[in-house]
Amino acid sequence: MSETLAKPAADQAAEVLYEAADGIATITLNRPERMNTISGPMLASLSQLLLKANADPKVRVVILTGTGRAFCAGLDLVDATQGSGIGSDKQAQAPSVNLDLRNAPPTVLFAMDKPTICALNGAAAGYGMDTALGCDIRIMGESAKLAAAFVKRGVVPESGGTWILPRLLGWSKAAEIIFTGRTLSAADSLALGLASVVVPDAELMPRARAVAAEIAANAPLAVQSAKRLMRMGMEETFNDHVHHVYLQFLQLVRTQDFREGMTSFLEKRPADFQGR
Repeated sequence: MSETLAKPAADQAAEVLYEAADGIATITLNRPERMNTISGPMLASLSQLLLKANADPKVRVVILTGTGRAFCAGLDLVDATQGSGIGSDKQAQAPSVNLDLRNAPPTVLFAMDKPTICALNGAAAGYGMDTALGCDIRIMGESAKLAAAFVKRGVVPESGGTWILPRLLGWSKAAEIIFTGRTLSAADSLALGLASVVVPDAELMPRARAVAAEIAANAPLAVQSAKRLMRMGMEETFNDHVHHVYLQFLQLVRTQDFREGMTSFLEKRPADFQGR
């Protein structure tokens, strides 16, 4: 991971695409000729677009995906071996500085209130695997895979994997995957619970959008509160967590969306939530 996030150059802006419609923001890694490997400018663009989606009141859910045959094959090793980019000799010889990762994609992704869906269109290796694991929901195409190749490249899961994977799988299974640098097929990922569903490749984005639309139809303040509480609950005692849940509940019952939810239920019609 780069020590500072460079501003994306104008000619590299298209390496991360953004579109928003019907409450769904889709962020697409768009460097297919390099299997969507990550460069410094791409890191900056990804963070900025995640923050943009999280701040937009019209966006209720985010889909993260890639173009081509890979979701993200990790950091760009070609640039690194050629003397530029993340992990290059030039960067390694730079003076040591304090790391500021507050706006790095893994930190931004973890802190987002909006639900995130990773639509895995192909291989997610190294950084790509950590990024996929950082999303709330993973939907995988049949050809997709998760490759924990970090130790085979002389590094560790640098973008959240050592924190996330033990919490998803337990210590023993996470240790086995990380220490061996194992590659998991879509079927393996589904069996382990790392994927919610596996679909034919051609059905990946329609399924991801269908799940996103189902989430977007719900009361956005309640969905975002539920996500915050789930995140807080990972580090709290039960008694502390119940207290925080009750405080969130008291706020939600004062919203227009709460009244709309109750009214629409009694009137047997779809709710029209406004996020207020």
